[in-house]
Amino acid sequence: MTAPPLVSHSPGVDFTLPAGSEAAAPPERCGLGRDGVRLLVAREGRAGHHLFRDLPDLLRPGDLLVVNTSATLPAAVEAVRRCGQTVPLHFSTWLDDGDWVVEPRRPDGTGPLGEVAQGETFTLPAGVRLRLHTPYPGPDAEPRRLWRATPSPATSALRYFPRHGRPIRYGYVDREWPLSDLQTVYADQPGGAEMPSAGRPFTERLLVRLMTTGVAVAPLVLHPGVSSPESHEPPTAERFAVPHPTARQVNTTRAAGGRLIAVGTTVVRALETVADRRGRVYPRAGWTDLVLGPDRPARVVDGLITGLHAPEATHLLLLEAVAGTDLVSLAYDEAVRGGYLWHEFGDSMLLFGNVRSGQRLVHGR
Repeated sequence: MTAPPLVSHSPGVDFTLPAGSEAAAPPERCGLGRDGVRLLVAREGRAGHHLFRDLPDLLRPGDLLVVNTSATLPAAVEAVRRCGQTVPLHFSTWLDDGDWVVEPRRPDGTGPLGEVAQGETFTLPAGVRLRLHTPYPGPDAEPRRLWRATPSPATSALRYFPRHGRPIRYGYVDREWPLSDLQTVYADQPGGAEMPSAGRPFTERLLVRLMTTGVAVAPLVLHPGVSSPESHEPPTAERFAVPHPTARQVNTTRAAGGRLIAVGTTVVRALETVADRRGRVYPRAGWTDLVLGPDRPARVVDGLITGLHAPEATHLLLLEAVAGTDLVSLAYDEAVRGGYLWHEFGDSMLLFGNVRSGQRLVHGR
């Protein structure tokens, strides 16, 4: 049976996602290269259609791409409840005191397991026992999707999951794919529960082409927690680090009149967390609970490379924070009309905002 179309009820961006628009497999498994996916470019009230490998022709010397080098963990395991029932369990992040944040799922994997209780214990592979304490991020969290839990014996998630886990997979993906398909080519800091997928279409060759045309690339890290495809609640606090060289390069680029292009909503979230009201960025590491939207627009980012997000996804508000509601609506209308594919294996967008008052973009670039 074909799934019904998904309809957005966002007050800002209103679109219907037609059935069959969700990419079920990596493009390489369908005869394309990573950078062979489509790229919709939206700016100043108009949109154009390209391939991702055309990106060097769409940027200009002096622009700076900022990428998220978080590497994806195989963050799903099978967990056994005290009653003997086996359920999927997704790891989201680790806390400073060694506790984990986890999401128990229904046995068929179709959503969060709703009937878990404080104090319940799960047995994981290799004999690790996991005791749930309180809903995360706090005892009054609704829905009760994520839980703070203590592993016994004390166990490093960064060591445990590469040995015993498998990649998280949602219903729109047609089968389990190797972890290598869920990594960007520049991923080198393990810790993300899911891939920062806006960067997936980059290849080593494309990065070299960008740099030879005068476009610089700078890294930061933000480890994405496990998402909520069923309930679309705002993101919880996530661990990040903006290093000194990247902060300096961002500020230098902006001072010289170059544009700052974030590769993914995670990059926007990290940079805007460490920016002052004038848009100057400072190096910092820690946790961010910043939620961006039309009432908290971007101060630093001039453009955003992003995948396509489902209707009602809270990521849409962040896109509006960078590019404005009208341009995001135009882009999504064009993507629907053009038959673009959604989610981590799908097509991409490049949205240009207008962070700095009076800034005008060079025609065609």
